Amino acid sequence: MRLVLLGPPGAGKGTQAAILSEKLGIPHISTGDLFRANIGEGTPLGLEAKSYIDAGKLVPTDVTARMVEDRLSQEDAQNGFLLDGFPRTVEQAEILKGLLEGKGEKLDGVVNFQVAEDVVVERMLARGRADDNEETIRTRLQVYRDETAPLIDHYGAEIINIEAEGTVEEINARTLEALGK
Repeated sequence: MRLVLLGPPGAGKGTQAAILSEKLGIPHISTGDLFRANIGEGTPLGLEAKSYIDAGKLVPTDVTARMVEDRLSQEDAQNGFLLDGFPRTVEQAEILKGLLEGKGEKLDGVVNFQVAEDVVVERMLARGRADDNEETIRTRLQVYRDETAPLIDHYGAEIINIEAEGTVEEINARTLEALGK
């Protein structure tokens, strides 16, 4: 299965991705992990990304897309993947579509983890991270609404909405059922 995972920060995408990756036998590809791996290994893409990060800038879409393309070409991703953190914009969604079409593939679905904003704030405050206070969390949610939420309309019928409130197990069961697994 080739899936994109969407949902606001704190929706539990990372937690669900780890479980789904194991149960479906496909890799969880997080752009955060990709950046850390490429930078840590000193790859040309990693060095390019690091130059932007060190300057306090966002890594440009083309650099991120090339990292994703490289990762999707690896052996373990040939039978599917869970993409988390890419695409974040409609422009990136079009790039991903092109990458897949170039390999004669397409997405099997876009899993959208839906969760109430107050639940997200509660969850993120409970994690106790130094940079997680209610104001910064609500700002991150606004950025998500502005930049990433338009993907929900863009993907339309490909969207598989999952109610992401409840226990980890309940959310995972709902997800697998929605995927027909």
